[in-house]
Amino acid sequence: MLLWSLMLVVFGLTTGEFVVAGILPDVAEGLGVSVPSAGLLVTAYAVGMIVGGPVVTVLTARVPRRSLVVGLVSVAVVANGWSAAAPGYASLLVGRFAAGLVVATFFAVAITTAVGTAPEGGQASAVAKLTVGMNLGMVLGTPLGTLVSHALGWRASFGAVALLVLVALPLVGRSVPADGAALEGVSAVDGLRAFAHRGVLAAIALTVLGNVGVVMVFSFVAPLMTDVAGFSSGAVPVLLLVYGAGAVLGNFAGGRLADRALMPSVAGLLAALAGVLAVGWFAGTQRVTAGVLVFVLGALAFAVVPGMQTRVVTAARTAPTLAVAVNASGFQVAAAFAGWLGGRLIESGGGARGLYPVAAGLTAAGVVVAVVLLLGDRRGAGSAPVAEDEVMEQV
Repeated sequence: MLLWSLMLVVFGLTTGEFVVAGILPDVAEGLGVSVPSAGLLVTAYAVGMIVGGPVVTVLTARVPRRSLVVGLVSVAVVANGWSAAAPGYASLLVGRFAAGLVVATFFAVAITTAVGTAPEGGQASAVAKLTVGMNLGMVLGTPLGTLVSHALGWRASFGAVALLVLVALPLVGRSVPADGAALEGVSAVDGLRAFAHRGVLAAIALTVLGNVGVVMVFSFVAPLMTDVAGFSSGAVPVLLLVYGAGAVLGNFAGGRLADRALMPSVAGLLAALAGVLAVGWFAGTQRVTAGVLVFVLGALAFAVVPGMQTRVVTAARTAPTLAVAVNASGFQVAAAFAGWLGGRLIESGGGARGLYPVAAGLTAAGVVVAVVLLLGDRRGAGSAPVAEDEVMEQV
């Protein structure tokens, strides 16, 4: 019951984040602004997550876990409801910022709660189950929200997200354990001291470097499939479903692999991801191979997520919730950088095809961090904190 209720909220919040991309023209027309101006709604949400990750988590350090989760979900309901009723562009920007403000902290509390209540050896699989909510929000919730917008107007999309999260509110209120504070009873200052531990910083660096390349490719999947592979624009939604199918399967497989061998699986999966991205330079030019490539990229991109999140939780033993929240903020920074870099690469004249080798190189940097962490773990068996400090000196 706990994981299912948390997964439902994750599905709603992820839908609320990505549905904007599908309804931008509708929002722009409805508010009388340009599409690029409407695109800043995506930026506002991302900035909310980046700021809210560390700030909200630190400020709520002493709030009991159940009360915190109920409060965060309530803010998400109000923020999405406000977005649906916003009278103008500026107020909608505020609504999107507020909606993003609580997401990183909620994800962090959800992940640490799932890990803390999971049986020994099943922590990564518990994270994988939560991540399925994110998968479904991207590949199912987003197109459904777009259909709602086309049928009932763009405000109905935000209203539907608010209603979905509201339905999940009593479920999480009953299922989340009542005991325990967000930062496991430590003070905000002590929580911040966790970041003096180099192993925590290494785990966050692993997330950022390991994801930035594939996020860049996903951000520009439409031109990659139409301009490079030769698909029609109408095939892009189907290809996104293919990516999502791979993501769901990879997510569960990655969780099981991480439970068996955490860092060996992360390092191996990242190496495979870097290799597939490099192959994209050749395989991405034909429709059949490009279609297979989309599925494999979705599988590998999400197979590494459970292991990465579990690594952050285990590295930050004194304040895992804060570490995961900052990790989520770091991912948003990486995503923003990926979008900027991909745009610059395409505008430079190399075309969308040139994204593949650059993405492979960025992912290879994540492989280096993963391998160094793995070697440090093996050298420091029985004295993990010392080993992790040595790891960061080598990175």
